[in-house]
Amino acid sequence: MATTQFPLWATGRRKNATARVRVIPGSGRFTINQRTTDQFFGGYARSKWMVMRPFETAKIGGQYDIFVDVVGGGVHGQAGAVSHGVARAFGKIDNTIRIAMRKAGLLTRDPRMVERKKPGQPKARKKFQFSKR
Repeated sequence: MATTQFPLWATGRRKNATARVRVIPGSGRFTINQRTTDQFFGGYARSKWMVMRPFETAKIGGQYDIFVDVVGGGVHGQAGAVSHGVARAFGKIDNTIRIAMRKAGLLTRDPRMVERKKPGQPKARKKFQFSKR
């Protein structure tokens, strides 16, 4: 196995959110936009769970410091982007971790996006009310 060059950089995306992830050897510090997960996601338990999935799958979280910059989208989109980016970064460390991430479905980019609003309609699919008379 070739030696891994640190820092590792990875990008994660979900909806309109983009997360840039930097991984370096360290003591297990994990910050998102210079804040902890509890500070960043507040009361969103599902978002916290989503972000921690790569750590549970890889079982190597305490060995590396992870710094994430995330922009765009909403809370859940940002959580998905962070999860995707961290999984991609961990996959670069070791191929066995990459296989585990792939099995857990963490490396697949979710392609679902917001559908655009069309002219002559109030929203993407909703139509204005039709009146026969």
